[in-house]
Amino acid sequence: MEEGRRLQRITHSAKDPVKLRRAIVVLMSAQGQSASAIKALMQVSDDYVRQVVHAFNERGFDALDPKWSGGRPRRISEWVRERICLIARTTPAEWGITAFSTWSSPLTWSRYGWVTSISRQHLARILKAGKVSWQSTTTWKSSNDADFVAKVQRVLALYDAPPKDGRVICVDEFGPLNLQPRKGKAWRLGKDPRRLRATYNRYSGVMHLLRALDLATGKLYYRIRKRKRWREFLSFCTSLRER
Repeated sequence: MEEGRRLQRITHSAKDPVKLRRAIVVLMSAQGQSASAIKALMQVSDDYVRQVVHAFNERGFDALDPKWSGGRPRRISEWVRERICLIARTTPAEWGITAFSTWSSPLTWSRYGWVTSISRQHLARILKAGKVSWQSTTTWKSSNDADFVAKVQRVLALYDAPPKDGRVICVDEFGPLNLQPRKGKAWRLGKDPRRLRATYNRYSGVMHLLRALDLATGKLYYRIRKRKRWREFLSFCTSLRER
């Protein structure tokens, strides 16, 4: 009776469909239902019913829990997977291949014997698991000044240790500023977006913004000018010194 009450609780609370199905089969069998009746109700085979009942008689409630296996072993070792991700992050030129600039497709790999027995879909899964994705190349800039590092350190030192008898001013420039229409968002019917004319006129020209931040007081000073030359910048610095 205790096993019957426990089976009933499992049929009401089990979240695993496999465990729930096995518990119902055992409970129906304990109630005297035949294998054919259980088969018709549960939509399973006679062999399945008998295997579940016999396993429950041998191992008890442990037979209700599904024993998931790990599937068949991997054909591609972890070392090979790491090697594939490493090759993907390099360029063909680094391997002595000059016919291609990038590994644009798995077909390129197979031509040179890198990957011959892996499908394109499985190769994509390996790269995704290794957090390697197809991305656009970005640009970066560096200074040609031999004293660039020393100058940067002198500037950064002003933030950490400003002079006691002076003021530290951060100056920046931005421009040209011009009015442009913004698309925005609106509710529309499917495949019928609101359209905005792409061409526009700049009747008033463009403007340039010069601004400075006083690190001691936190005040921001700015000037808006129609041109951005050394004259405008020197005039702005002169006004900051006067302030």
